[in-house]
Amino acid sequence: MFFRLLFLFIALPLVELALLLYLSSLTDWRFTLALVIVTGFVGTWLARSQGFRTYQRIQQELAAGRVPGHSLLDAVMIFVAGVLLLTPGILTDLFGITLLIPACRAYYRKRLASWFKSHFTVRAVPNGAWEDSSGKSEVIDSYVVDRESERADSPRKID
Repeated sequence: MFFRLLFLFIALPLVELALLLYLSSLTDWRFTLALVIVTGFVGTWLARSQGFRTYQRIQQELAAGRVPGHSLLDAVMIFVAGVLLLTPGILTDLFGITLLIPACRAYYRKRLASWFKSHFTVRAVPNGAWEDSSGKSEVIDSYVVDRESERADSPRKID
């Protein structure tokens, strides 16, 4: 984990800087600067339009009573794409733009879903009740007591 963070915060910016300087030496510094600015604008436009579509899809799925799993993952990827496009550089811009293309995002979603399934366990709880190790369900009824009602000895039941 340490080396991944080291790569992320030290090596990646150095590689990005080297690529920008190399591109600048091949072309012109104005072209390199224009490329960074144009990818920022195009990325912002794409992130905004894709984000709005994803937001609408989440609303539709919630209204239909479905859990918007894929749409929420798309929303996270679009957010990450926006962050990457704000970072000046060629590699981060290219990866950010691929996160905004729906076909590429579907591939990344599939890979992320398989990673989540291999690293996390999801356990369903029937009827909202917790089960102990013996498999028996138990519902706990509770009361909330605040300072005023504690003095008056009249606890309130919250349903």
